[in-house]
Amino acid sequence: MTKTKITREDLSIAAEKYKNWGKWGPNDEIGTLNYTSANDIVEAARLVHQGKVISLALNFDSSGPQGAKSKYQSLGRINPLHTMLRTGTDAYSGVLDQRGIRAADDMIVMPLQSGTQWDGLGHIFYENYMWNGYDCREVTSAGAQKCGIEKTKNKMVGRGVLLDIPSEMGVERLEDGYGITCEDLDKTAKAQNIEIKRGDYVIVRTGQMEEMLRTGSWDGYPGGDAPGFAFETLEWLQEKEIAAIASDTWGCEVRPNESEEGINQPWHWITIPIMGITMGEIFFLGDLAADCAIDGIYEFMFVAPALPITGAVGSPTNPLAIK
Repeated sequence: MTKTKITREDLSIAAEKYKNWGKWGPNDEIGTLNYTSANDIVEAARLVHQGKVISLALNFDSSGPQGAKSKYQSLGRINPLHTMLRTGTDAYSGVLDQRGIRAADDMIVMPLQSGTQWDGLGHIFYENYMWNGYDCREVTSAGAQKCGIEKTKNKMVGRGVLLDIPSEMGVERLEDGYGITCEDLDKTAKAQNIEIKRGDYVIVRTGQMEEMLRTGSWDGYPGGDAPGFAFETLEWLQEKEIAAIASDTWGCEVRPNESEEGINQPWHWITIPIMGITMGEIFFLGDLAADCAIDGIYEFMFVAPALPITGAVGSPTNPLAIK
């Protein structure tokens, strides 16, 4: 049976149902990150028993996913370009040694959403508005005057929870086009003996990235078909009152999208500008999933600050799961 496609009317209904504008006051610019309290961070620190630190980031280099074949190349996203300004060869030959010190320097040019990254609250608009009802024209050529990623620089710290959906289902990875449901999320949490709490950072594994890394090709990953969150999980997000959500795919939500033609990434339309949820994408979860499977512990202290780039609508990050 053919599924009913999400329409503009469905989006309008969802926008009214899940709208968090004004919940933290008329001047709020960080949305659901407000859910994590100081006590939540103290409790998260108590989860550290082994001193084990697991990175959830891809390396930022020319081998990243933005070089893949994809119709989304038109977005202008490229892999990071790393350039040396001074090298050891320069030092050895005496070049650029005027200050009496031998050293190397380098620089990088990259879209802020080219690898493991956070989507900030200025990234997606619902019609003419961004998070908390700010006019979308607040994001100008000079950057985001409201909801810039720098407003979150004291956040992205708390209790992290991994929901390993394919492991719970007994498969290596979820199929492209599979929409993760509220039931999937709840069943996985129950199987892992985890209770999702207000203020958590929920990280959901689909297994897609690991397959790409195994095959050595990113083709189809940026903007192509993928497993991801079904539109119905908006209800789950609102009910659980989590701080942020992240996954190992390019765009978190299921692709092909569940919407009618002309509506791209409908889940994003509601989660970011309407609910105020900061979203993590392109997280590498292979090492964390393997570790959790061994010790059976799927909660950890999570530390993944964005770079405080003034006016940015996204940011690269090196998320850390600390056990």
